[in-house]
Amino acid sequence: MSRRPNVVVVVSDDHGYADRSALGLHDDIATPALDRLAAEGVSCTEAYVTAPICSASRAALVSGRYQARWGARWFDDSAFPPDGPVVAEQLRAAGYATGYFGKVHYGRETVGDRACPPHHGFGTSFYGLAGQQQGRLNYLRHSRRAVDDYGPEASWRMAVQPMLDGDDEVEFEGFLTKELGRRARAFVERHRDEPFLCMVAFNAVHNFCWQLPPEELAARGLPPVDDWRDAAGPYAEWYDGAITPHLPHGRDYYRAQLELMDAQVGLLLAELDRLGLADDTLVLYLTDNGGSTCNYGDNTPLRGTKYTLWEGGVRVPFLLRWPGGGVPAGLERDGLVSALDVVPTILAATGVDSRPADYDGRDLLPVVRDDAPGHEALHWDCGFQWAVRRGRHKLVSVDGDHPKAVGVRRVEHAEPGDGTWLTDLVDDPAESRNLAAERPDLLAELAREHTAWRARVGLVT
Repeated sequence: MSRRPNVVVVVSDDHGYADRSALGLHDDIATPALDRLAAEGVSCTEAYVTAPICSASRAALVSGRYQARWGARWFDDSAFPPDGPVVAEQLRAAGYATGYFGKVHYGRETVGDRACPPHHGFGTSFYGLAGQQQGRLNYLRHSRRAVDDYGPEASWRMAVQPMLDGDDEVEFEGFLTKELGRRARAFVERHRDEPFLCMVAFNAVHNFCWQLPPEELAARGLPPVDDWRDAAGPYAEWYDGAITPHLPHGRDYYRAQLELMDAQVGLLLAELDRLGLADDTLVLYLTDNGGSTCNYGDNTPLRGTKYTLWEGGVRVPFLLRWPGGGVPAGLERDGLVSALDVVPTILAATGVDSRPADYDGRDLLPVVRDDAPGHEALHWDCGFQWAVRRGRHKLVSVDGDHPKAVGVRRVEHAEPGDGTWLTDLVDDPAESRNLAAERPDLLAELAREHTAWRARVGLVT
């Protein structure tokens, strides 16, 4: 290799596990760019994120460490890692150009916080603070005019605050998915002659997916849907009609957003081709948590959804391509892989000292190149629900009466479960059969292992 490799990380939002056309599970889904990544790289079939919600999951992704180490488990305590370098800082110190484009959501960060991309290593940035906008970004509107139009509460719930370039507000009225792709491609072209890290965090396919350009609605024969505004009655009543199963054409809006995001991924891959950079660029794709009932995502054949620790809440698409780095094309790799592995893999690929003892993740290159084993075990802990997977077995424990579980069930139409559930995922990937009564020894062993893990990461409450 004649140059240090570039890195492109694409993170989507609430992408359903089954919703890639290469899997052949749905006739209504077309994702040619993601299919291309799979055909030209490796698909990790047992890949996980560290939380079934975006903020806690994203904090682990950018740090390579379990977010439980700083007490981040749910929306109310999620936060950006308070200490230690993150990947953009490390690569920038090593001479990389660094760019971030899209959604930021690690907690309730504000402009100027370390959680904002320009304050943790990104030299170029265009982003929205979802923690200041009820966890989402609007697909179409980001301006002071929109804030005034929607009203104080609705501008927060519908997420129309201006975007940010560095610490400066940027007014943007237009289709955000397309703009994120355009800016990412411009960054790649601008830095074609030096190594770069380009991170694209699409807000697609988070609800509310009806926020599509008028021409897309017309082309697909879809009716417009109004966002909620302050004068439109109680938000909770409106919200219930805006998610599964009550939104007419909900799956069609979701499919449109997924296909439009995939098209931007395809344009980014084409730009790497045009500039002669494809062989020397490590491309990673994953989503922040499982597909959501809110947006009509599908996690077939997995049980559960976003907000839950069933497989459908934490098992995600994970694709890796690097032709010039010895990554084979068109293969699937089994074995436990985690979003924790993104940072150590990038640092290993770029030759930056990864100090592996500082990370809970590991370099994935031996896994994807040589079919080396993945993690021995992975852990999740949201306070009211926790889980551990070791080998083929997974143990889930949920306090189904906890207020957070009740809220997930009532508001988000997602079923977290109740009690203890032990599964053999090799025989039963849908987690349909509870082995707890048959294997009390294994249940106790996995519970002890999780207790030991909690102690290692400093979870004492």
